[in-house]
Amino acid sequence: MTARLGITVWAVWGLALLGVPRVVAHDLRLVGPVGNALLVFVPIAVWAAVVLWKRVPNPFVTLLTVGAAYGVLLAVTHQLFWARAFGDDPPHLGGNLAGALSPAVEGLVLRAFSLGSSLVTGLAVGAAVGAAAWLISRIVPGFRPRPRR
Repeated sequence: MTARLGITVWAVWGLALLGVPRVVAHDLRLVGPVGNALLVFVPIAVWAAVVLWKRVPNPFVTLLTVGAAYGVLLAVTHQLFWARAFGDDPPHLGGNLAGALSPAVEGLVLRAFSLGSSLVTGLAVGAAVGAAAWLISRIVPGFRPRPRR
């Protein structure tokens, strides 16, 4: 896997972990807009910088993988902080489903959708940053992938 991604599996998870402080800060409402923006953009800038510096074979694939790992961490973190994030006012289904399910089932449904949403978000972030890094690696000669041996 290291040969295909250009970084180790440990590096993939390490880069993904850079996004966790934003999730915690968001769920616990610890930072304002400026702090949140820094916690959003600094980690993904580091993702891009690392893959460009390492001149990985395909920045898009590498950062899509980092994004997938980030999505898993995002999902787990949101689940761990669910009660703290919502307190006495957890989310509820609306529309035709309002009150149609027992509170326990409704909670499971909402948590399941939260898991899926987190995974999709991680993949989307990885794809967007990966596409940008891929483009930069094609435009800037110093960031082009190293030739395979």
